Amino acid sequence: MSSHDDPTTGPEDHSHDSLHRGSYREVLRVGEILRKETVGGILLVVAALAAIVWANSPAADSYFALRDYEIGYEPWNLRLSLSKWAADGLLAIFFFLVGLELKREFVAGDLRQFSKAAVPVAAAVGGVAVPALVYVAFNAVNPETVSGWAIPTATDIAFAVAVLAIIGSHLPPALRLFLLTLAVVDDLLAITIIAVFYTDDVALTPLLLALVPLAVFAFFTHRFSRFFSRHAWAFWIILLPLALVVWVLVHEAGVHATVAGVLLGFAVPVMRSKASGGPEAGPGLAEEFEHRFRPISAGFAVPVFAFFSAGVAVGGWEGLTTALTAPVAVGIIAGLIMGKPIGIVGATWLTTKITRRRLDPSFQWIDLVGVSLLAGIGFTVSLLIAELSFAAGSVNTDYAKVAVLTGSVAAALLAGALLQARNRHYRAIENLESIDTDHDGVPDIYQNDEARDGPP
Repeated sequence: MSSHDDPTTGPEDHSHDSLHRGSYREVLRVGEILRKETVGGILLVVAALAAIVWANSPAADSYFALRDYEIGYEPWNLRLSLSKWAADGLLAIFFFLVGLELKREFVAGDLRQFSKAAVPVAAAVGGVAVPALVYVAFNAVNPETVSGWAIPTATDIAFAVAVLAIIGSHLPPALRLFLLTLAVVDDLLAITIIAVFYTDDVALTPLLLALVPLAVFAFFTHRFSRFFSRHAWAFWIILLPLALVVWVLVHEAGVHATVAGVLLGFAVPVMRSKASGGPEAGPGLAEEFEHRFRPISAGFAVPVFAFFSAGVAVGGWEGLTTALTAPVAVGIIAGLIMGKPIGIVGATWLTTKITRRRLDPSFQWIDLVGVSLLAGIGFTVSLLIAELSFAAGSVNTDYAKVAVLTGSVAAALLAGALLQARNRHYRAIENLESIDTDHDGVPDIYQNDEARDGPP
């Protein structure tokens, strides 16, 4: 399966590889994202643990009083609790980055080619559809809980890559790229689900009005991208007010306000044209904004959301047992630790058979199983969907949150055990990955096969 298993083998034809190694530039970019998301994942776990401990301590009343404290402007429907501000407001920053990443992947990333995107996209679809079906299987007879079908469909990239960074330092870059791509497409599907299935009444007037500041935002970022790249203050003075107006109007329309973050991310150019004020085309503002705002998202926005969302009063061992045996919890846990790997691996296998493409030779199917288990870490978006699925204060919301936390931890442990074993395997071949015979700064393995395998 892998040419690394036998270094003496000759060059292979990679033209039909579905899950490719990716360009060297792409691998470096993914590695940088993984390092940043790792810190965010650690902060996310710390915030969630702090919330759980506080919510189950003698001082629990103060936690819930803080979480439910309302602040804001009533006439615009903006008097919200702190937990609601975190879910609707701070997570918009997270989804802004999702929008940037999605646009970049499909405009200038390795996945702009259908041949490279087909398998990860199909895997993400399978990883959403099968967990939803598993959940429905446990809750089909109960109309009060079946609405939570989308809870186990999400993958938390920050949490997942934090685990991957701890135990997967020697895993092939192509496998990490697959996880990142899977999570990005998964986020797109989650956004679509939230916008379509968890939006009851849409007010068209504010939604249409939101297109005006959105169009102005897009015009400025495209026409003056070089200016905004050179002057960081210009974003806060010019673009941020436009973004806030878009957010307020989308919120007023009844659509979940995080969708505004995605729309704003889509409005940022990935590539800079000559018309934008630069002497030549090049990377656009998407990459610049990603560098600027990822620390804000990973270091503040997402951990604060996790702090306000993860705090559930379990009620001791008996309460925990009751929560974990409820159909809503069983469906979520089964969806995360069983539905995700079955859906991802199954869809990948089916797509490779239909398209007659194969896995990248740098890793094997067992590695993909480990990554698919890692994708069962739902957390951030799963907690958000749990709050949208049931009525405020519903016991099912608490059951769902307990299940998301339990299922995510279980998925992390299972994936960690498998990938750690695989990591030891790849440690033995790591030196091969770093050979650079022509000393051009790019490892030979990323060079063109013909150039690399030709005569010295």
